[in-house]
Amino acid sequence: MPQYQPPVRDTRFILDQVIGLDRYANLPGFAVASPDVVEAVLEEGGRFVAEVLFPLNQTGDAEGCTRHPDGSVTTPKGFKEAYRQFVESGWATLAAPEQFGGQGMPHVVATAFQEYMISANMAFAMYPGLTHGAIAALLVKGSPEQQAKYVPRMVSGEWGGTMNLTEPQCGTDLGLIRTRAEPQADGSYAITGTKIFISSGEHDLTDNIIHLVLAKTPGAPDSSKGISLFVVPKFLVNDDGSLGERNAVTCGSIEHKMGIHANSTCVMNYDGAKGWLVGEEMKGLAAMFIMMNAARLGVGLQGLAVGEVAFQNAVQYAKDRRQGRALTGPKDPEEKADPLFVHPDVRRMLMESKAWTEGLRALCLWGALQVDLEHAAQSEEERQLAADLIGLLTPVIKGVGTDAGYRIATDSQQVYGGHGYITEWGMEQYVRDARISMIYEGTNGVQAMDLVGRKLAQNGGRAVQAFFKLVAEECAAAKGDEKVADFAGRLEKALGELQAATMWFMANGMQNPNQVGAGAYSYMQLMGIVAVGLMWLRMARAAAAGLAADGGDAAFLEAKLVTARFFAERIMPDAGALRHKIEGGAESVMAIDPELFVAA
Repeated sequence: MPQYQPPVRDTRFILDQVIGLDRYANLPGFAVASPDVVEAVLEEGGRFVAEVLFPLNQTGDAEGCTRHPDGSVTTPKGFKEAYRQFVESGWATLAAPEQFGGQGMPHVVATAFQEYMISANMAFAMYPGLTHGAIAALLVKGSPEQQAKYVPRMVSGEWGGTMNLTEPQCGTDLGLIRTRAEPQADGSYAITGTKIFISSGEHDLTDNIIHLVLAKTPGAPDSSKGISLFVVPKFLVNDDGSLGERNAVTCGSIEHKMGIHANSTCVMNYDGAKGWLVGEEMKGLAAMFIMMNAARLGVGLQGLAVGEVAFQNAVQYAKDRRQGRALTGPKDPEEKADPLFVHPDVRRMLMESKAWTEGLRALCLWGALQVDLEHAAQSEEERQLAADLIGLLTPVIKGVGTDAGYRIATDSQQVYGGHGYITEWGMEQYVRDARISMIYEGTNGVQAMDLVGRKLAQNGGRAVQAFFKLVAEECAAAKGDEKVADFAGRLEKALGELQAATMWFMANGMQNPNQVGAGAYSYMQLMGIVAVGLMWLRMARAAAAGLAADGGDAAFLEAKLVTARFFAERIMPDAGALRHKIEGGAESVMAIDPELFVAA
């Protein structure tokens, strides 16, 4: 049976020593995030997910969700009670605005808790996760009346939320949407169409589900410019806040999936369902991007979180399982074999997993801080910088984070050997669950194209130049510290590869856009190495400072320095290879006729 221990010590190290959460105490929302409050959130939140949600992970996966003849859906045994405890304990409200019943804590603190929840039970965590994205869209684009009607009960967890984009004939290309919204005399719209792959589309955890639906109004352009966003509740809401009649939206079926079986991924049928316009007509895509960007950061967190729990179990298995002898001679002569930990290739997989999980944790938490600073920083310049950085790095966190999470899950499964293929050990579930994170909310290839096709050139390249400047300045500042000088030099070299690749795109992409498309994925991976490398530089400096100050936990801090060195020596060299891939161009990628791909 798998195990899970929330990595509270590592989270505290990042929040306290790397990010320095206390430096922001003067900003809105941060005052409530005092060290003792943050410690309580992490400790109690970690205990809740480990004791309540984690035991339901394997059983929920085995049972899955059930659709009934009337279109209703029940979640696996234990989920409804666990959700009740989740709501009553206030975990749903951590970072929500106080005026809508939330606790108003920084997003970065809620992100730390969300990582633990996803590690414990990814399918369960998706139910409130989708709700938070819907809340974000309503808070920015919804009318005051819509916010008052829906948001408080979504914040409390009484009601859920979804995002309805995909249709059978369109996924990424939302301009192909066919769902229609016909205006009605009372100011509402009749929504008709079919949506697929709708996570948490129908379930029994909440009293109501508030669907945010993309549709086209009569006469709208037959492209993405004609899309509008509508709020469509499962049950209509009366003026006094009570629930009225059932709306004409039903679950047609539950998708049969590779993983996340305990989350109800639904085909949703809208048969003249009553909905209301959110924001301006034909401006729905901009509104939906608020949800999508929040969701993409959340999916990047899924990569980290599933990788973390898989890695934890692989480490424990490598300690316990005895196979063969160390290459340098028996380590436990009194035993018939040595633990797996003596074998360099097992160490390689575990060290790569450790370097990526801890680096990604720092990147996800730092990214969450930028979300906070985008709204709460004191100056417009600081707010703009935070918005630029998180906008640039959102596809990197999603794409690189989920690629790494899946790789960690499969490497952790590999450590188990044959047992990793057996259901009872739990590793094959982590592999299956991690795989979807590379696909939904925009496949990782789409993330790469978003990065190079939109984010690099946005505002004259302001964001990427700010990122380059940030990394370069921190490398220069670190060179005077002998404990991290070598790392800083290697990161500076990786940054040089990223800058050179960027210049190559600028020189070659205008004449032939395929040059950019062919190199986009490698570029995203290259930027991921530099971004995570920046986090490791910061962690290494914090660890070195802690050791110099004799602040305790020396073994933990020494391990940080060794892991940083591993990242520098074993992972950062890939930056050069990725640059060469990019500069290989598009000719060989695009040359062969499709009919010749299969030599049958």
